[in-house]
Amino acid sequence: MDVLIPTRNRAAELAVTLAGLAAQEGVPGFGVVVSDQSDGEPAFQHPAVATMVRALRHRGHPVLLTRRLPRRGLAEHRAYLLDRSAARYVLCLDDDIWLEPGALPRLVTAISELGCGFVGNGVHGLSYLDDVRPQAHRHYEEWTGPPVPETVRPGTREWQRATIHSAANLLHVTGRLELPPDAWRAYKISWIGGCVLYDRTRLVEAGGFDFWHRLPERHQGEDVAAQLAVLARYGGAGILPSGAYHLESPTTVTERDVEAWELVLAEPDPAHTP
Repeated sequence: MDVLIPTRNRAAELAVTLAGLAAQEGVPGFGVVVSDQSDGEPAFQHPAVATMVRALRHRGHPVLLTRRLPRRGLAEHRAYLLDRSAARYVLCLDDDIWLEPGALPRLVTAISELGCGFVGNGVHGLSYLDDVRPQAHRHYEEWTGPPVPETVRPGTREWQRATIHSAANLLHVTGRLELPPDAWRAYKISWIGGCVLYDRTRLVEAGGFDFWHRLPERHQGEDVAAQLAVLARYGGAGILPSGAYHLESPTTVTERDVEAWELVLAEPDPAHTP
């Protein structure tokens, strides 16, 4: 498997993200691809990032460091990263996510056993640890068998599942479940941001991020658009416990004129319509 990380103007956060990957065990030889679009020098020239790159390589993980300029938007950046990999599985990991030890092998185990198009870890915001939201917890619903394809659209009950990924909701739900060590659960989702492991072939067959050329540069929601397409063909799931923690740094995507998923749903590509 390969871990695909797009980054821009985030040396400190990227160092933390890579440190989390360097501490993973149980998935030998996974690769890492970092693509930088920083305004100045690339983040991987920062000493902290460079050290973590060396640590990953020392532990047997190939690391490819690239730049992708000029910027053409988030979807194009993810499409570029996806083209750099030929692995069976690809983890799209944002540059402001720390993965606790054991998170990666759990995701790989889950997608192997479930046989769906993707699995993901919703990210925890620890600053919300004392903010318990029971009204959001009611959207948690486990799969009782392998995930099946779903067509999820705005305005439906299924779309409301996304609220489970706000704040620290997943931590509260996980605590209520009292899972034994090494146990995990698959639950129903609409989409997941920040940490998503795809079956690469199925992501490509569903269109990947090739819709980027239909979008203006200033957009967001490209991950939602890709996941909705994979969900419709192959199904997907969230995995508890989640080992993904959001660093809660200010976003570097400040110009968000278009929701990519809105445009893609309104103007589907016939070549990839299920």
